[in-house]
Parts: sequence; structure tokens; C-alpha cells
Amino acid sequence: MTTGAGQVVIDEADGAVRVGLNRPTRHNALVPELVNELDDALDQAAGRDPTALVLTGNGASFSTGGDISGFLSHAGSREELLGYAEDLVGGLHEVVLKLLSFPAPVLAAVNGPVTGGATGLVLAADMAAMSEQAFLQPYYCTVGFAPDGGWTALLPERIGTAKALQIQYLNERISADEAQALGLAACVCARSELDGVIAQWLRMLETGSRATHRATRKNIWDDVRLEQVRMRLDREKSRFLDLIVQPDTLAGMKAFLQKRA
Repeated sequence: MTTGAGQVVIDEADGAVRVGLNRPTRHNALVPELVNELDDALDQAAGRDPTALVLTGNGASFSTGGDISGFLSHAGSREELLGYAEDLVGGLHEVVLKLLSFPAPVLAAVNGPVTGGATGLVLAADMAAMSEQAFLQPYYCTVGFAPDGGWTALLPERIGTAKALQIQYLNERISADEAQALGLAACVCARSELDGVIAQWLRMLETGSRATHRATRKNIWDDVRLEQVRMRLDREKSRFLDLIVQPDTLAGMKAFLQKRA
């Protein structure tokens, strides 16, 4: 059963719920509308009591993070830009927290590139399978943004503080193989094999106790730990809002789009 004809599509099969980002012509770049639909989709998925949640992107990319064109289209005034950024980054952070507290295992099928704040969707997954073409990259320092989506709230705990800083300072690209070596991906495969890997994981989850899986996840992402992540995400958002209205950041966004064009 598939529902949703907008920027997020929900598909239910074999006891699992698959949620796909569905803005492929924009490489699933994040805008408030997509983030709001994703938030609603996670509520719907949780209500279906699935064996697992699978998060992926439709098209060539998983997601290229916040849509810079969206920011610039709301840069007519400081207040308008701040309101747009608050909606987008605040909404993304609520989605990350919902993924961390989801009542079933969360799997990410990373079909292509992941940049900027969209990386938080992968960091919030329990297990990620990445296609050979996929990679993670921050891009914050090339534009002038402050990190969001968990680059400072979640990544240092996963790979160590020094490595997390190095990647962000130097805007390093984390290939799929390096992501696996760092523990950010459980598997790297050809893109054509991605669905098969996820299907295998789902079959293995089915053989175990659903109650045990959920208890394990809830023990790890308990209220204390979730509150710490929320505080760090709030700090990320505050600093993002501080920088988004700076003249250098506006110039950086325009230069980034011109270079891409």
C-alpha cells in the first residue's frame, strides 16, 4: 500500500513502512513543506506498528540538504529569512528527534549523495546501507552556514570529536567506503542491490523478538540522552539563525548557486 502524492511517499509492505523523500528534480533538497510532510509521515508510520521504518530518497540523491534557492527566495527581509530558516531547521530537528525516538528499528537506504542537514536523517538511523555512489559532505564552511541536522549534535559521538571537526573544517567528502569504516554505514553495495540489502535486514529483524528490538532501542535512546541531543540541536539552530542573516552568508549562498549553475 502506497500513500502520499506530495514530497514524501509512504509505502507499507511485509510489516515494514518505507518513507521516501520525493522531490527528485531538486535532489530531495529540504524545504519546510517537505520537512512537514516527513514529520507527518513518521507519525503515520509509528501508528502502523511496523517491524521497522525504512527511510530513503527517490531519484539520484538521498537529499542535498537545505534548498539554498529557498533561503534566497525568502531573503527579502531579515524577519522573513529568519522565519523561513526557523521553520526549516526547527522542523528538521524535530524530525531527527522523532527518528531517534521511533518505536521500531530505523533503517536508511542511502541511494545517493547526502549533504548538509539531511545528514541528520542518516545519523538518526540505527543501520544505514549506502550505495557505492553515495557520500556525505557538510558544505557549511563553503556557504557560511552554521552546522545543523546533527553535524555537531550527533556526529562527534559517532566518529570522535577530532574527526568530526576535521571533516567540517576542511569540507571533506565521506565516501560510502569511508562511512562504513567510520561506523556510519553498516553496508556498501551497488545501487541496484540496495533494496535487496534492506529486504535481507528486514527478514532478519522478523526472526527476532520485536519486543526486544524496541526495548533495546528505547534503552539506548532514553529520555536523558534524547534531551541532551535536543539541547545540542537547539544550539545548532540558534547559531544557524545567527549566521543565516549575515551579509557574508547571503553572498556565500549566491556564489554557491552561481558556481553550481
